Amino acid sequence: MRDVDDEVRQIKKEIVESRGLIIKTNNLVNALGADIKSIAKRQAGYERRLNWNSGVAIAVIGVLSFVGLKLYFDAQIGGVRSEMTDAETTVEELRGDLGDEVRRASDRATAAAKAARYYDLIRARKRVEVVREYPAMAKEALSPAEAAVFRDFEQKFRQDLSLEAYQKGLALVEGKKYAEAIKRFEEAIELHPNGSHIPAVKHGLALALRKEKRSAEALVLAQQVADQTTDNALQPDGWWLVALCARDVDDLDTARDALKILIKKWPRSALSREARPLLREVTREAYLGKTSTPAAPAGTPE
Repeated sequence: MRDVDDEVRQIKKEIVESRGLIIKTNNLVNALGADIKSIAKRQAGYERRLNWNSGVAIAVIGVLSFVGLKLYFDAQIGGVRSEMTDAETTVEELRGDLGDEVRRASDRATAAAKAARYYDLIRARKRVEVVREYPAMAKEALSPAEAAVFRDFEQKFRQDLSLEAYQKGLALVEGKKYAEAIKRFEEAIELHPNGSHIPAVKHGLALALRKEKRSAEALVLAQQVADQTTDNALQPDGWWLVALCARDVDDLDTARDALKILIKKWPRSALSREARPLLREVTREAYLGKTSTPAAPAGTPE
């Protein structure tokens, strides 16, 4: 009987212990459920934040990708446009060069035809036409060889025409046609002003001008003849003519100086023999001119 009571008590004890264990287990299960719900809520929030972050990241990446692609394509388009601009510029330059070449070819063809006609004038020795047409011919698109040949012929023909005009002037002087001779001498100077014969031309022109009572003009030319060094043999004639022309215009000091130079530098020349008595006459005229000048009235500045 006691054993039965002990078993019953033991069973009751176990039941009580089991009930306490069940309560603890229930509490644990409830706590675990609460923890699971909390974890689930946190997980849901995390997932929502992750979704938002993912969306924002995708949006940012999309925007950055779009901006990057736009910048890339803009750069590519800019490069293509720059290349197109350079290509258009090159095309325009090539077109300009082509146009220039076409014009040069046309100008060269025209110049070749004109050069052929001009050379025919040279071969025919039409010196007046060659000299007259040379300025226009020199502006054409000539080759260096053509330009040099034409220039040489033009200079030679100029010299020939100048000498011819000079000879005509001398013939007119012999015929005492001084006015016409002056024109021929001036033509000779104009045609070839740097020729070696020009001092002689100026001397002849000065003589003709003096014959035409234009001693002041003749004096300028005579002085040029006296001062030049191209034809030294003409210098005595130049100084002699300076003296004569200066005397004509009553410039007795210049006349005396010219005669003195002539006598000093060329004492044995025939002109020096003529210059000595002329120097005495000019000196006497200068002296008489000074002594015959009336005195200035009192109070009048000299």
